Amino acid sequence: MDTSELNRFVVILIYGSLVLLSLLKLSNPIKVNRKANFWFGIFLFLWSSFWLDEILFLVTDSTIEIHSLLFVRFIQFFTPITFYLSVLFYTNPVFKFKISDLKYTILPVIFLISLIFIEFGFYEFQYVILSLILFQALFYTGLSYFTIRKHQKKIQQFSSNTEDINLNWLEYIILILFIVNIVYVIYNLSYNPNSLNFFINSVFLLVIYFVGYNSLKQKEIYPVEERQREELISIDENAETEGVRKKLISDDELLKLKNQLETLMDIEKPYLDSELNLIRLSELLSISTHHLSYVINTGFQKNFFQYVNEYRIEYAKKLLKDSSKNKLSILGIAYESGFNSKTSFNTTFKKLTNQTPSEFKK
Repeated sequence: MDTSELNRFVVILIYGSLVLLSLLKLSNPIKVNRKANFWFGIFLFLWSSFWLDEILFLVTDSTIEIHSLLFVRFIQFFTPITFYLSVLFYTNPVFKFKISDLKYTILPVIFLISLIFIEFGFYEFQYVILSLILFQALFYTGLSYFTIRKHQKKIQQFSSNTEDINLNWLEYIILILFIVNIVYVIYNLSYNPNSLNFFINSVFLLVIYFVGYNSLKQKEIYPVEERQREELISIDENAETEGVRKKLISDDELLKLKNQLETLMDIEKPYLDSELNLIRLSELLSISTHHLSYVINTGFQKNFFQYVNEYRIEYAKKLLKDSSKNKLSILGIAYESGFNSKTSFNTTFKKLTNQTPSEFKK
């Protein structure tokens, strides 16, 4: 099988995988992250359309340039926007569109007008088209990346284990696609682009399988109950680093709650629950989530993630020193200490002690 035949096979896999994955996300059989999965499904379907010409050629054995149709080009222009909207709803499921969000339609309208001018023979607008495509792709890719980074800070304010909800996989997709596009542009300037097709398509196929695996196992990020969800989303991700904070309680009340929290952590050890979050801990302390967040941020100068995991690491250190626990593996100690994976345990342990658990045990 030569390279061209392999490339055809890869193209079929790409298109089929994207369409199937799109249908799975739109139908959302496990009913999680509903709005995010809807927009992600639309994004995948639009993404698949970029291979439609090649698929039709393989089926009909004749060149059919679907991508040159005005309607298709206009719809494909929305691909980066739908990706950003999926990121937006993953990170903020209670987001609602406002009148001000009409600003997102400005570039598509300019794009459509440029397409119409080209249809009437004003081919100089082709440069406007290319500029708009490039700008929109870079703008929404960058906006999606910074939205995910902001989300990764926010979830540390209410979750003690962030590995399953940090959306790292979306961040990796953005970086990989950005690098692939740079390679493609540079190669096009210097070499025959056709020779790169197989390589680029192979990379895209791997990215699609990576997307499929991670998107299908993505858990619900925020609680399903709307009141709790809105409470957590309203917590400021920068609260623990702000120089001036809004004072929610008096200094005396703060000191009292700090002591109560430390007593609770020492006696009941709620941190050993791998599913512990701000809501559960606030219920144990019988205070609101906002007050508990304020106590941890202001009273201990930490976020919720840091505060809970420091207790877990101290508990793990005791287990590692305890000769009666020698039968426990590192993974066993991680689970005993409240972590839900060896990776998160090793990363947190190394960050707080400058040693791996194995090094500390020796």
